[in-house]
Amino acid sequence: MDLQEIRKKLDKIDGEIVRLFEERMKLCADVAQFKIQTGKAVYDPQREKEKIETVTAMADGEFMKQAVGELFLQMMTLSRRYQYRLMQNGQTALDFGFQKVKDIEKKGVRVVYQGLEGAYSHAAVLRYFGEGADMFHVRRFEDAAKAVYEGDADYAVLPIENSSAGAVTDNYDLLLKYENYIVAEVFVPVCHCLLGTGDAELSDIRTVSAHPQALMQSAEYLNARRDWKQVSVENNAVAAKRVKDENDRTQAAVASAEAAKIYGLKILAEGINSSQNNTTRFLILSRKPVYREEANRVSICFELPHESGTLYNMLNHFAFSHLNMQMIESRPIPGRNWEYRFFVDIEGNLDDPDMINALRSVAGEANHMRILGNY
Repeated sequence: MDLQEIRKKLDKIDGEIVRLFEERMKLCADVAQFKIQTGKAVYDPQREKEKIETVTAMADGEFMKQAVGELFLQMMTLSRRYQYRLMQNGQTALDFGFQKVKDIEKKGVRVVYQGLEGAYSHAAVLRYFGEGADMFHVRRFEDAAKAVYEGDADYAVLPIENSSAGAVTDNYDLLLKYENYIVAEVFVPVCHCLLGTGDAELSDIRTVSAHPQALMQSAEYLNARRDWKQVSVENNAVAAKRVKDENDRTQAAVASAEAAKIYGLKILAEGINSSQNNTTRFLILSRKPVYREEANRVSICFELPHESGTLYNMLNHFAFSHLNMQMIESRPIPGRNWEYRFFVDIEGNLDDPDMINALRSVAGEANHMRILGNY
């Protein structure tokens, strides 16, 4: 046969495949109706495993067995998505426990942040809630998340990622440990300064203190001074306060210009962070699962079976629903070696039927899934 003859035969087979596939999907619609009536779960991993084993046994040769297995795996995945779509039927954000509000309440609320006055978390509170905010600070990020969870504060402000240093990974874990919800985000430009006592000069400095990320972000400047000892502390404002309290001109802190004003310190060098476009993203946490009408980012967390292809299949739910994934971060699951939970940000709103369908699909197939917020 020449090439054209081969292509004609392929076209005929492809047409038959499409006809049979549509016939199969119609039967899947009947399956969905049965599951709606009986409350049976869409995802039946044991049934799918048995099906794959059956069809691969029908094929000849290792390559064909693997190819048939992958083909039917994709068909069953499409079947599940079709069933989820049919079963969605008017489901709304309320079905996930979220309530839509016109805006996030900012007046008469109590806000907690980690660190001291002059910390970037303090700047994030001022930027989002304003100068008149009723705020208080705590020593650790966990203390801030816990204060909201236990009702001692209405909101907590936590850093989650920096444009140059990356994710604040421990804070991802706090999103699950304390069942708070992300209701907003705020971005704070970072401009690190080297702060010393009023009588200090650069030539006097021997020790520099800062949060580990600030040291990392200013590494190019600091590492050039080989005789300076770098000390990690829990917060830049803590470092600035230490310089003030100890009044030792050989000590300096990496902190903001605002911290210099608050603690009466001298700016020895300004803008020492390597990237001048450095920005930290902060999350606003509440114990109430609410979202604004114009919210355009959904954050979720899910855990998966430790098996090949599970993450690919999970993320495909968003691609199939034409949703744009903005971020993915993995964290080890405590007590379960080599197993991970994934934090994912998706562009969209909980009012969107495609979003609801994708989330329902993920919830049905993940070991555990939680919507962290729509903001």
